[in-house]
Amino acid sequence: MTLWLWVLAASAAVYATKLVGHLVPGAWLRHPLVGRISGLMTVALLAALVTMNTVDGDDGLAFDARLGALAAAAVALLLRAPFIVVVLVGAAAAAGLRLLGLS
Repeated sequence: MTLWLWVLAASAAVYATKLVGHLVPGAWLRHPLVGRISGLMTVALLAALVTMNTVDGDDGLAFDARLGALAAAAVALLLRAPFIVVVLVGAAAAAGLRLLGLS
């Protein structure tokens, strides 16, 4: 299969999934359990993406400056720092660790 056929197949699958989502009865979506599960799944998906982007390397797991930056940003979040401060703390920690040779 060529690349364009894969792109078209993926587009059709996404469109079909969206179409099926519109066919779900509204009463199912208003159930409190659905709201709790969807909220938890969003947080879990974001945590998984952050973890994979932090420790993913070419040959497996990579423990480098990204992990230290994530830890520094987590500490800033625990101290209830504003979002821009959290980003700057993470960036500064990554730059500092890379300067120390932990890239």
